[in-house]
Formats: sequence, structure tokens, C-alpha cells
Amino acid sequence: MKVGVVVFPGSNCDRDALHAARLAGAEALSLWHEQTDLHGADALILPGGFAYGDYLRAGALARFSPIMGAVSDHAARGGLVLGICNGFQILAEAGLVPGALVRNASLRFEHRWIRLRVERRDTPFTSAVPDGMTLRMPVAHGEGCYVLPAADLRSLEERRGVLFRYDSPEGNPNGSAHDIAGVIDQAGNVCGLMPHPERASEAVLGSDDGLLLLRSLVASAAAAVAVPA
Repeated sequence: MKVGVVVFPGSNCDRDALHAARLAGAEALSLWHEQTDLHGADALILPGGFAYGDYLRAGALARFSPIMGAVSDHAARGGLVLGICNGFQILAEAGLVPGALVRNASLRFEHRWIRLRVERRDTPFTSAVPDGMTLRMPVAHGEGCYVLPAADLRSLEERRGVLFRYDSPEGNPNGSAHDIAGVIDQAGNVCGLMPHPERASEAVLGSDDGLLLLRSLVASAAAAVAVPA
């Protein structure tokens, strides 16, 4: 399996994402934001960082990068896309996942370990997570408060579009509606989450829980490729 990690000016978690994808069993390659060729990537990761310096607002400029047309086309064909932190913000700005990420309720940059509750395990991003397991991984963001109009939030909940929630005892670090930490699009192949699984991919880092999400992504991409067209 080949996982492409999109690198924007200001990305700072791309090498971590490449390393985690390789630990999960994939061939991983960097894709520069000016490219429009995904070089055969079976799945894509939009990593954390501060793309374009987060000018205007996080993700607002990156969504216009040349590569985003290819990312959108990949998603439209059913290809898997995972956006982590800044990558989640970019996906939201591009309309590939619902909602928006705004300034943390604390008005501070929040960097801490949290517990993450997995709401569904029947998705390409969570299939390797054991039932009943909460995940320990870090957050590091200034604009991670997930918002959505009330009617759209109800629809999101009804269709089970919330994939991850912040769990006690660490609590909600940013004030997100309904403690939402990650969502999945209606088609089920694009996911965005604020916590960093790539920073929790080896025990030496403090947790390897995040590797379960990368393994889910790689295994699901492999299964999709194995299905005859």
C-alpha cells in the first residue's frame, strides 16, 4: 500500500506521519502542495502544522493549493483521506468534511495528552481499534473548537458522523460542540480529527494507541484495492 502525505508550506508533522504510515506497513511518500499528481497513492494524509502560517484562519489558504484538486478527486472516487489537526482544518475549509474549526474556547494554544472515545469501529479509520478501548494521544492546536449550525449538528449526530469524542478525565481541551474530536464525511472515506495519532505511534513516545488508526487506514486501503473494479 502506498500512503501519500501532503506537505504544505508550514507543515511540521509530515515526517511524523510518514514514519507512522511506514510503521503501519505502508510505503509512504511526500507529496508537495504544488503537485497535481498523487503518484499512485492509495490513501492520503493531510498532516498537522501551520499551512501558510494559518493566515486568515487555519486551512483557509491551503485549501486553494494545486494539490487539493487532486485530493478532492481522490475522495470523490472513494479514496481514503485522513486529515490530522491542521489537515482537519484544511479538509473542513475545502468542504470535504462538515463543520469548521475555530479558536479554542480558552483563547490559548492547547497542548496536552487526552483520552479519545471511538464512537464507531465500522469505518476505514477505526476498524483496528478493539471494542471498548479509549485512545491516549496528544492535541496541539489553537483553533480546534469544532462548530456546526444546530440543525447540521443534529444531522451529523443522526447519521453517526461523529467518529471521535474527547473523553474524561482530561476533558474537552477546546470547547468543541458535543465534545467532538473527529468526524467522517457522508460517504465514509474522508476523516478529520484534531488529536495526533502519528505522535502516539510508538510506546517510547508515551503511547502507541495512534498506530491503530494508521493500521486501520492502511488495511482498509489494501482491502479496497483488492476488490475488483
